Amino acid sequence: MPQKTKTAHGDFTFRAKIGECEIELNGNREEVMKTIEDLPNLMSNVHKAFETAKPKKVTTLTVKTEPVPQEKASSQEYPRISATENCDEAVLRILETDWGKWRPRTIDELKETLRANQMDCPGRMLNTVLTGLVKQGKIRRWNTDAGNVYILAEKEALGLKGK
Repeated sequence: MPQKTKTAHGDFTFRAKIGECEIELNGNREEVMKTIEDLPNLMSNVHKAFETAKPKKVTTLTVKTEPVPQEKASSQEYPRISATENCDEAVLRILETDWGKWRPRTIDELKETLRANQMDCPGRMLNTVLTGLVKQGKIRRWNTDAGNVYILAEKEALGLKGK
């Protein structure tokens, strides 16, 4: 909201704040009032100047998942991955597939995919593996109505393409 103030030295100050931008004009009353008449042009220039200094906008991702009905779970197509003895590597391989990149996956979906690939990774071990991969920054985790969901971290997706 624009404010007009008069200082003890006879100077005149005009300050306006709109959103995140603020402008303050100082001088004698006549100079400030003349500048205010040109304020639309000034604000346009100030807005353009601040555009380059604005931080990039952050995108918020909202993920809605629904539990898969049991009759669909058995017929669902899970990705095939190459065999590995390492549960960490298996999870990363699953999340590197189109199926894993399409949307964040629940722990139950990851368990079923491991089973479909004849991989033995008990529930507690899978939880430990997923927590470790999150801490390493290799995967990301969100909490949803259906529980935690997991997806490959962007830097990991870019880094593994060349391997």
